[in-house]
Amino acid sequence: MVVILEELRRLLIPAGRSARDAVWNSNLLLLAIASGFFLALAASYATKSRQKMPPGPPGLPLVGNVLQLKNEQWFRFSEWRRTYGDIFTLNVLGQPMIVINSYAIAADLLDRRANKFSDRPLNIVGCEIMSDGLMLAFSRYGERWRRMRKAAHEAVNKVPAHGLDEHLEVEALVLARSWLQDPSAWDYHLRRTAANTMFSSMYGDVPLGEADAQFDFITQYNEKITRAIAPGSYWVEILPWMRYIPSRFAPWKRVAEEWYQRANDFYMGLFERVHERIASGSQPASFSSTVLQDTHRHGLSPRENAWLVAGMFGAGAETTAAAMSWWTLAMLAHPEAQRRAQNELDSVVSRMRVPALADKARLPYTMAMVKEVLRWRPVTPVGVPHGSVENDIYNGYFIPKGALIIPNVWEMNNDPALFGADAHSFNPARYLNEQGQLVSGPPDTRDDGHFTYGFGRRICVGKHVANNSLFIEIATCLWAFTLNNVKGQVVDVNAFHDEGIVVRPEPFQIEVEPRFPEAIALLSQECELRGRR
Repeated sequence: MVVILEELRRLLIPAGRSARDAVWNSNLLLLAIASGFFLALAASYATKSRQKMPPGPPGLPLVGNVLQLKNEQWFRFSEWRRTYGDIFTLNVLGQPMIVINSYAIAADLLDRRANKFSDRPLNIVGCEIMSDGLMLAFSRYGERWRRMRKAAHEAVNKVPAHGLDEHLEVEALVLARSWLQDPSAWDYHLRRTAANTMFSSMYGDVPLGEADAQFDFITQYNEKITRAIAPGSYWVEILPWMRYIPSRFAPWKRVAEEWYQRANDFYMGLFERVHERIASGSQPASFSSTVLQDTHRHGLSPRENAWLVAGMFGAGAETTAAAMSWWTLAMLAHPEAQRRAQNELDSVVSRMRVPALADKARLPYTMAMVKEVLRWRPVTPVGVPHGSVENDIYNGYFIPKGALIIPNVWEMNNDPALFGADAHSFNPARYLNEQGQLVSGPPDTRDDGHFTYGFGRRICVGKHVANNSLFIEIATCLWAFTLNNVKGQVVDVNAFHDEGIVVRPEPFQIEVEPRFPEAIALLSQECELRGRR
C-alpha cells in the first residue's frame, strides 16, 4: 500500500514546482481522495445499516471488521455464529458481507432464490485482469455467463462419449505406481495426476510428462489465480479506484496482465490445436471437441470457448488434488478406515485385477470415503463468495444489492445437528445404513452428503467427474498398498495450508507398503496395456 501511494505521489508532482510545494500539494490531493473514498463508503454503509440487516460483531470506524478477518476465516465465522446466529453481517470498508452458517438459510437464499444470489463479487486481479472475466467459476452473473454455463453443463453430460472413464482409470493406475516407486514425492504425483486427468479429458491430448513445461505453467497459473481470487488478496479489491493506476506504476497490475497474456496464448493454442485435429479427423473425443461441435448453439466466440475449457480444467485439477491430499492425511490418522476399505476391495475386486469405475455400486464404503473426505475437510471451507443482484428481505432482515454472500461451508459440513456428535471426526460409515449400503445425505445436499460443491446456479458443474476421479484413485491406491505414517511424525489433521480459496493440509510425509508382492507388476502391466509406460 505504501509503495502504491508513493507511485501516485510521483505522478502528482507537477513539473517546475519546488519539491516542497509538490509534496505538499500531492499529500493534500491524496488525503482528499482517500478521505472522500472512505466517507463515501461510510455514508453508503450507514444508509444500508438504517435498514435492519442481520446483526454482527462491532467494527472500527471506517474500516469496519476488516482487521478481524485473518487466516482461517471459517473458524472465526463459526465462533461468531455462537454469538450472532446463523446469519450475520460484517462491514468490510463499507462493503456489506453477509455470512451464512446454516445449511437451511443457504438453501433458502442460494438455492431457492438463486435468481437473486448467483452473482460473484467484483474481483479485479483474479477475475478481470488475469482471466478477463472468462473463468466460469468466477465470472459475473449475466447473459455471457449463462451461455457459458449451459455449454459446460451440456458438454459434461456427454462425458461418457469423451472416454473420460478410461482416462480416470489409467491415471489412477499411474498414481498408485508412482507412489509405490517414489513415495517422497507423493504430493507432486497427486498434482500431476489431477492435471493429466483433466488435460486428457478436456483436450484429448497426450498426458503431461514429468519435465513438461506445460505442466509447470498450468501449476503456476492455477496457484496464482487461486490466490488472487481470495477476497482481500490485493489492496485494489478494497480500493477499486486503484485499477486506474497505469501498469508501469503498479507492479501488481503489470504482473497480472503478463499472466493473462501468457495464459490466453497458452489456452488459445490448446483450443486451436483441437480445432485443427478435428479438421484433419485425428481428434479423439474430448470436452473441447464437444464444445466446438456445439458452439453454434451457444453463440460463444473462440476465445470464450477456449477459456470455458480452461476454467473447467483449472478448477477440476486444483480441487481434486487438494481433496486427495486430505484423504491421504486421513488414512494416516485413521488406519481402521483404511483397513475396512481394503477388506471391501479384497472381497469385491480380489487381487487378480485392478479396480474399475464399474465396481462403484459394489464398493459402498469406498464411495462413502469420497463423501466423507469432502465433508470433513472441504477444500474451499468458505466457498466462493456469491453476490446479490438486487435488494432482498429474508426473515425480516434486509440484504442489500451488491452485498457479498459468504457460505461458511466448514460450519455447515461440521454441524452436529446434521452429521451427529462426531461431526468433527473422519467417519465414512456415517453414510451407510445398518446393511452397509449408501444412504441419502441430509436435506438440501442433493445426495452429495455435504455442501462442498456449492449452491444454486453456482454449484460445481463437474462434481460427478470429481466424484469418479476421487473414487477410482482411492480404490486403486488402497487395493495396491497401505499408507503408513513416517516414524516420529506427528499427524496433525488441523494444520491448514491456505492457498487462497483452496486449502490443503500442511506438508507431511508418507510411507507406502505394497499389500502383496505382485502389486507393482500388476499396476505396470495394466499401464502398459492401456498405453502408459
